[in-house]
Amino acid sequence: MNIISQPDRIRRHIAAHRLDRMFSAPGELNFQLRVYESGESVLREGDEPDGLYFQVAGRTKVSSSVETGKALLLRFCHPLSIFGDIEFLQQVVVQSEVEVVRTAEFLFVDNRTAEAALMKDPVFMKELLRHLAYKLQTCTTASRINLLASVEERLAGYLLTTRSGNDFGKELNTQSAHEIASLIGTTPRHLNRVVTKLAGLDILRKARNRIVVTDWDRLDAFSNGLRYE
Repeated sequence: MNIISQPDRIRRHIAAHRLDRMFSAPGELNFQLRVYESGESVLREGDEPDGLYFQVAGRTKVSSSVETGKALLLRFCHPLSIFGDIEFLQQVVVQSEVEVVRTAEFLFVDNRTAEAALMKDPVFMKELLRHLAYKLQTCTTASRINLLASVEERLAGYLLTTRSGNDFGKELNTQSAHEIASLIGTTPRHLNRVVTKLAGLDILRKARNRIVVTDWDRLDAFSNGLRYE
């Protein structure tokens, strides 16, 4: 992680993502620009949180693990995403791992500044509530589908969701079969069996390391209307 002292660069990020509209007095926050390279961890599960992170560039992935060491991929994140918000409000340790997939930049506000300047800021709290509601909605939807639907339905719904171009579809989009399996709550081996089955029905085909849909209408019927949205 590198801390970049470039006020003009910070101002460009603020303008590009309209961050000035998220706060009553943005000039009081003294943002710090932090840059992380691919593979670096921004937040680690169980660590004490140090502040709020506003992702303004790059791509990150969020995952959660259990004591057995197994990890569940939750989503990929793009600008503008906020990290540390749950920890900030609940005063708990970091709940999910945030790892950089593609060089990412964050505007960072330390806990002391956030506590003093933001807890009583109605403009920021309204925006934070919107972000938290979105996370809750998408996590609830993904959990419900992954628990109640068959793997065939999940894969079909996943492919149709990522095709739709909605916000959550973009956050789920990946070309890695292993990551797709994690996102839809199954194993790579089971996913491969389902892909082989649908390929045998001429609904999709495997091309190198990619899944190519050849019949979207039949895939839609296979999904039974399920979408990750």
